[in-house]
Amino acid sequence: MQPLFAATRSGVAAFMTFAGAVLAGGASLRMGRPKAFIEIAGSPMVANVADALRSAGADPVMVVGGDSARIASLRLRAEPDLHPGEGPLGGIVTALRLSPTAEAVAVLSCDLVVPSACEIRRLADERGDDDVVVPVVDHRPQWTHAVWSLRALPALEAAFARGERAPRHAVSDLSVRRLEIDRSNAAAYVDADTTADLPDDTVT
Repeated sequence: MQPLFAATRSGVAAFMTFAGAVLAGGASLRMGRPKAFIEIAGSPMVANVADALRSAGADPVMVVGGDSARIASLRLRAEPDLHPGEGPLGGIVTALRLSPTAEAVAVLSCDLVVPSACEIRRLADERGDDDVVVPVVDHRPQWTHAVWSLRALPALEAAFARGERAPRHAVSDLSVRRLEIDRSNAAAYVDADTTADLPDDTVT
């Protein structure tokens, strides 16, 4: 695990370790093909996000869901989603369940166009004593680009058991830090839902 220096609410410095997870289990219906393997800048999107997590200090880094064999062929750690087809909350729960020794897990979707190690590290450093830190871009929380404390797992599992599938509906019992992102850094949070969202030179 990579130690991170973070400030707590008490002002006492602490070292934090965090793991990383890339969610790759979505159906990609609007894209029409698995988004994880679309190449941007010569590399599959799932690999770009995993590389950004590693560069930010996440250790270990896994990919949750998707085509495990194809993901493994990219020399990435592939883990089956414990709740396949049940939306992003199931993937987040899986990532936390598979990271028992981490203090927190940065969980990102696989379809980020320009993932930023600096922004991931910033989120991890900002977590402090909160259960989750979520970036807010243009008034919209980015729940699949958040850093989750392992302490959040019981509450998330309880919400999932109640039938919740969206992360935003599962955090009512958690301490949530919302980090406003200004326009100069917003590109790091842009995802690709359709081919129109991809750079012109993308290999699909």
